[in-house]
Amino acid sequence: MLDFRTETFITVCEMMNFTKAAEKLNITQPAVSQHIRFLEESYQVKLFEFSGRKMKLTESGKMLLNAFITMKHDEKILKDRLSDSLHEKKIRFGATLTVGEFILPKQITRYLKSHQSVQLKMLIANTGELLTELEAGNIDFAIVEGYFAKSEYDHRLYSKEKYIAVCAASHSFQNKSLELKDLFEETLIVREEGSGTREILEREMERQNYTLRDFKNRIEISNLNTIKYLTAENCGITFLYEAAAEKELEEGRLKKIDLEGLDMMHDITCIWRKNSYFSPYYEELLHFLRQERAVN
Repeated sequence: MLDFRTETFITVCEMMNFTKAAEKLNITQPAVSQHIRFLEESYQVKLFEFSGRKMKLTESGKMLLNAFITMKHDEKILKDRLSDSLHEKKIRFGATLTVGEFILPKQITRYLKSHQSVQLKMLIANTGELLTELEAGNIDFAIVEGYFAKSEYDHRLYSKEKYIAVCAASHSFQNKSLELKDLFEETLIVREEGSGTREILEREMERQNYTLRDFKNRIEISNLNTIKYLTAENCGITFLYEAAAEKELEEGRLKKIDLEGLDMMHDITCIWRKNSYFSPYYEELLHFLRQERAVN
């Protein structure tokens, strides 16, 4: 079990205030100070420093916090594993929308058919929400399309996916040779802020010194199926992973917009807490899913 002083340290890091941490833990402020002092003496480092009245973690403090969060996460998983029966196995993971709805289903189907006693829980959310759930120990790992702090997580490539622009099959452009800037007179249908699909577009536009505001009109929708439907009905254009529009492209309801200078492949990444005890298990599961992807 993790020491109670570890919980105090994590709470102080969360609140960045000894008094507020004491209130949340329902202990006295001197007790909080004592716990932090004990850890600093044990590890022979300074965990916090002050700039005026503002408190922040030292580099050693950041390292210790990251290690403690991983240990807390692993302890929660271990408790769940120990309480499982001999014939049950639980998998709790998260996936971003495109990954969960359009990339993983076939692989999960094959896995469940060959591991019929598995209890599976998959959370679909944007990358930021999944990172929060991962920190809280509510999921074991996540497969994401968005960006994350690589120094804080162990990560392995799951796949590389093509990122494209699409429009309605009936839509036509005056010029055959198009660049990104040639689409700015179109209505852009885009996912909500925080979604990986949108962030990729924002970063690419920033790289070319543009922003989403350069489009004459923008429609923001959090549901990808609705975005594809509206695009097919010629209400605007959108950017997404080719895998997410595979069916509509094959059926001829959507068509790819060929853009000069936009030939993007983006990484889909599996992440978990850095230095987790369960890393070999996540590696094994990821290997299985990759193999099943290759079969399809």
